[in-house]
Amino acid sequence: MSNGPLEIYAPRDAAFRAVWEIGVVTFKVYDLLAQGRTVTTDMIDTADRFLREEVVRDVEKMGDSNGLGFVIIHPGDLGVTIAAQWWSQGSVLCQRIYRRQYDDDVPLDTIRRPSVACMWELEIINAEQTIWRETMMTSRPDRFAYLNTLAT
Repeated sequence: MSNGPLEIYAPRDAAFRAVWEIGVVTFKVYDLLAQGRTVTTDMIDTADRFLREEVVRDVEKMGDSNGLGFVIIHPGDLGVTIAAQWWSQGSVLCQRIYRRQYDDDVPLDTIRRPSVACMWELEIINAEQTIWRETMMTSRPDRFAYLNTLAT
């Protein structure tokens, strides 16, 4: 029986990039960097295309969106992950993930390799759920406060 590879935890640099309004969703965009990695123009273009061509289409098809979410652009050790999350039904966090190894031209099949997030992405996701609860799940939901309260 194999237990798989293990890593030693080392914090990764995270930074707020911008707010992107794409279709029916306004996303807070974060960079999350493995040591020695940067977010490239190609990664930004891929994230924009992924959000416009796949994520927003799914948001519209699914319905019940709150029109807000966040994206993590994460150049990791082995490849890049673009994790898009959006809020639905007032308290449900939905997600679509794009993953591509650096040496591959084609993204990984995230259906056959289902994952929620890596350790470092979970820190941003956890902070974002707290921000959502404190700014939007109140008697006076405040989009401005949500968009201006950052996980980093």
